[in-house]
Amino acid sequence: MPTLKARRFARALTAGVALATAVLAGPSLAQEMRLMTGPQGGVWIPLGGQLKDMWEKAIPGLSVTSMPGAGIANVRGIEEGKTEVGFGNSISTVDAIVGNAPFNKPHKKVCNVATLYPQYFQVVVPANAGINSAKDLKGKSIATQPRGNTGEIITQHFLKVNGLSYSEVKPSFISYTDAVEQMKDNNVQAFALGTTIPSGAVMDLASSRDVKLLDLSDNIEAMKKINPGYTLVTVPKGTYPKQDQDVKVIGYATHIVASCDLPTDRVYAMTRAMADNISSMATVNKAMEKLTPKEMAEDIGVPFHPGAARFYKEKNIEVKTM
Repeated sequence: MPTLKARRFARALTAGVALATAVLAGPSLAQEMRLMTGPQGGVWIPLGGQLKDMWEKAIPGLSVTSMPGAGIANVRGIEEGKTEVGFGNSISTVDAIVGNAPFNKPHKKVCNVATLYPQYFQVVVPANAGINSAKDLKGKSIATQPRGNTGEIITQHFLKVNGLSYSEVKPSFISYTDAVEQMKDNNVQAFALGTTIPSGAVMDLASSRDVKLLDLSDNIEAMKKINPGYTLVTVPKGTYPKQDQDVKVIGYATHIVASCDLPTDRVYAMTRAMADNISSMATVNKAMEKLTPKEMAEDIGVPFHPGAARFYKEKNIEVKTM
């Protein structure tokens, strides 16, 4: 039977080992972070690799685990505690914040970190079709993406602000490839899509027939009433064959979202690291080569994380936080 002194020594030793283990394990666990990117084949996966490397270099002891995802799934993942950081599309993130479909409740744990690059909602029509505005689309055949796709949802909004609906046009919910082929064959008179620019699908279409983009500048204020994540962006002249002038279209943003519960210092360092590594990120997506802190801090209708806000304040940029 161990003596009382031996038993006390054993208890003290056990407690000391437990305390040391907790001290060693605590910081390590606190520095682990999950990043949800995008589906295979998309730009979010390689860009996520860039973010992982720069964040781990900027924050000693941080370990980032990258996981596949998608814009809507990533926002849900943050709200449900399945990830701490992810890529998002501004308009669907705004829907999450307010609880619009496809989200079933307002998401309170999701904060904005930085806008990275714009996406462009474009409406392409044959150059000689006599279609010069949304009003001219009534009764026409329109190709858009499959139901529930971001581009298809924007098409609904675009028609709505122009007093139209699917019942007043002839919609086809098809892939980009099928839309291009149907337009080449004159089976559809308009092609609506949301992509970066130049769009490979539009370039393919423009190689076989003359097309033009509709100017959507008159729609932006009404679109923003539906979703404040919409912006007005420019497709520069020369982006597509025979495009001899700038065209204004509806934009939305690819951005980084994070759990509002992440430490302020960590998100500050993450935001600063992105601003310091623009050229590196631009090797994955050229659309970011001229990205500035001011553009990163664009108001897209999603409150900023306090850590990101702290970085932008240092650059004399005020943003809205939770």
